Amino acid sequence: MLAMSSPRRLLVVDPFEDCHQLLPGLQSIGWSVDSCSLESVSDRPCDVGLFRLLPEHLERPDALKQMINRSGTQWIAVVSPDVLKLKNVGNFVYEWFFDFHTLPFDVPRMQVTIGRAFGMARLHDKMLNPADTQPHELLGESRSLRELRKLLGKFAPTESPILIRGESGTGKELVAQTLHRQSLRHDKPFIAINCGSIAEHLIQSELFGHEKGAFTGAYQRKIGRIEAANGGTLFLDEIGDLPLELQANLLRFLQEKHIERVGGGESIPVNVRVLAATHIDLEAAILSGRFREDLYYRLNVLQVSTVPLRELHGDLSLLANHFARFYSQEIGRRPRSFSESALVAMGNHVWPGNVRELANRVRRGLVMAEGRQIEAADLGLESYANAPLAMETLEDYKHRAERQALCDALLRHSSNLSAAAKVLGVSRPTFYRLLHKHQIR
Repeated sequence: MLAMSSPRRLLVVDPFEDCHQLLPGLQSIGWSVDSCSLESVSDRPCDVGLFRLLPEHLERPDALKQMINRSGTQWIAVVSPDVLKLKNVGNFVYEWFFDFHTLPFDVPRMQVTIGRAFGMARLHDKMLNPADTQPHELLGESRSLRELRKLLGKFAPTESPILIRGESGTGKELVAQTLHRQSLRHDKPFIAINCGSIAEHLIQSELFGHEKGAFTGAYQRKIGRIEAANGGTLFLDEIGDLPLELQANLLRFLQEKHIERVGGGESIPVNVRVLAATHIDLEAAILSGRFREDLYYRLNVLQVSTVPLRELHGDLSLLANHFARFYSQEIGRRPRSFSESALVAMGNHVWPGNVRELANRVRRGLVMAEGRQIEAADLGLESYANAPLAMETLEDYKHRAERQALCDALLRHSSNLSAAAKVLGVSRPTFYRLLHKHQIR
């Protein structure tokens, strides 16, 4: 017996009279039709949605925007000629709907439109990134990210201090949060302090707290970050910027597990797991006398290094699409995909600001985009769309071209390695061998 394919699902929100001439024909060609109110759309899975757009929806559009964003499907607006003439209706429909249809229904044309929307919905499902389902905070499927996640899984259950090293914008605090969430202290506080962002004369009070009257302006007792983290995790970001005097105080706390608030004489026991992060060369700072060697060895029991974005081959499009979805809700626009020129430009850019720079550029691109895709110019990367290359040896060109082809294929098909191999005209085993050769995954 042949297995029947699952029906195509159409959801009609707040059905109206004209639907009676449309729906029987759709059901006869295999559509499963359901209906509901605007408030209950989230409970009804569908492939395509039909929505009657009325003036009151345009006056209070937030509920409709939330419905479309959360449903993750393709929506078709149904509008009367009068509504279509209202101010800004065209812009709203273009921004939030796959297509629109003017009443009364032209049934054959409407069936074609719904069919196109269904095709787009299925294409969208196939192109979904692993970020949609991946529960881990550190998104990515490159070898570097997988190895980092594996290392964090080993380190997290221990009580040892960990030094997190890496360039600015590579997610050192995210690594610290991941270590905390996977640790035995996960249900206790996670307290972070950036040692480079607090004025030198205030940082001792921020770390250790102070008693009332300890100094001018100390009108009441203040609990410091170390004490606030008791039982949990203390994350010291940019530890290399900590003044030498405070380095001595921190070392004493790490040795004795007790603190004294500024202006107080009481010795307070504190039990915390310490994570520290830096983007500077601490060994060079020790040689120049800017960082204590004994504190370095206290903090550097275990070490984790984050990965710069330029080395996350194949994860660039995954992360870009993740940020496009994330920031679209903040900006109030539908998530947009990236044009071919935008993908090329992102692949050519060296990302000195790493993932933080990518997030900011995608955020900018969502605001600037005028079409349904984000272009290289929207990202501020138009000059990278066709970047010239310096002269190299023939062997260098061959090696770089092969590596670039692999990275380009991963950039466009990060969630489907079979498709990536097919695009390059090689078998899947050959594709894996080339990835291993170039140490991409």
